[in-house]
Amino acid sequence: MLVNTYNQKGEKTGQTRLPKEIFGKDFKPDLIHQVVVSMQANQRRKIAHTQDRSEARGGGKKPWRQKGTGRARHGSIRSPIWKGGGVTFGPNKERNYKKIVPKKMRRAALFSALSAKVKDNELLIVDDLKIEEPKTKIIVAILDNLCKKVYKEGASQGLLIISDKKDEKLLRAMRNISKTKLIEARNLNVLDTLRFKRMILLKDSIKVIKETFVR
Repeated sequence: MLVNTYNQKGEKTGQTRLPKEIFGKDFKPDLIHQVVVSMQANQRRKIAHTQDRSEARGGGKKPWRQKGTGRARHGSIRSPIWKGGGVTFGPNKERNYKKIVPKKMRRAALFSALSAKVKDNELLIVDDLKIEEPKTKIIVAILDNLCKKVYKEGASQGLLIISDKKDEKLLRAMRNISKTKLIEARNLNVLDTLRFKRMILLKDSIKVIKETFVR
């Protein structure tokens, strides 16, 4: 599968062959949905927590003696039926939201999403992205110019940039740009692939993706 390759100025430099086993798969929405739901569940934080009677403060002393008062018997003022007492069956931080999906399914969903990007012309192959200084305005100008020349519109639609290795200058320059994310090819996942409308794939990262995800 041959696709056009561009430099960071938006000029066409040739063509690159994409591995068919990664970028030539059928679109499988049900599989992608299952993997995305599992990834979102695994990222979910355990915030909601209510105290049961063992965690509520106070209540060490029996409110009144067991018999002879004419009132119902109670052992603690922190019983769930008392105001200020513990909560019965409330949400707690021990809840486990984790969902396990086999590695083969995660890879198949990623390949399906990448293939859809290629078919929809939302994947752009760039030889390399290099900047002299880690300045946000520099990388914004480069990305905006690149998208205008290839897609005839700016980069405001959202961009996922995939690099073959960690680039500290690019990382620092892009961390303040909204709707834009820089990710290493070895960390590529279906959730990030779907979260952004378009992807910029640095040419050398194709080899890293193949070595990481194809077995």
